[in-house]
Amino acid sequence: MARTRPLMIQIATGDTRPIVRQIVDAVRMQIATGELQAGDQLPSVRGLAQQLTINPNTVAKAYAELTTEGWVDSRQGLGLFVAPPRQRLSEAERERRFDEAVQRFVNDVVPLDATLEEVHERMDAEFRALAPRKTA
Repeated sequence: MARTRPLMIQIATGDTRPIVRQIVDAVRMQIATGELQAGDQLPSVRGLAQQLTINPNTVAKAYAELTTEGWVDSRQGLGLFVAPPRQRLSEAERERRFDEAVQRFVNDVVPLDATLEEVHERMDAEFRALAPRKTA
């Protein structure tokens, strides 16, 4: 039986990303790191909207995007569930998104005068911090 998992998401008012994007990014990260497992049930639209004190339409849009991308499955009358792992993007789309992410990162970091060594150390530390969650 699937277990309903609360989503530990915080909306940052100072974040430049729209709230929908913050929700989508947070759920993706929780699935990718293993905090949310295949079969886990997500809170209802109204439940998450109340938890985050935001408009239910915002949550519905985020859930719709996650469903379209294959991160969650909708089960009629039951709710939303984390989808089993599968190839969600074509290799070409994966490469395109990866390139875009790297370009955004580089454009944000270069003006900070960070050395390549500092960048490598920070990136390595961030990935290591995610590793225990991903394997747990």
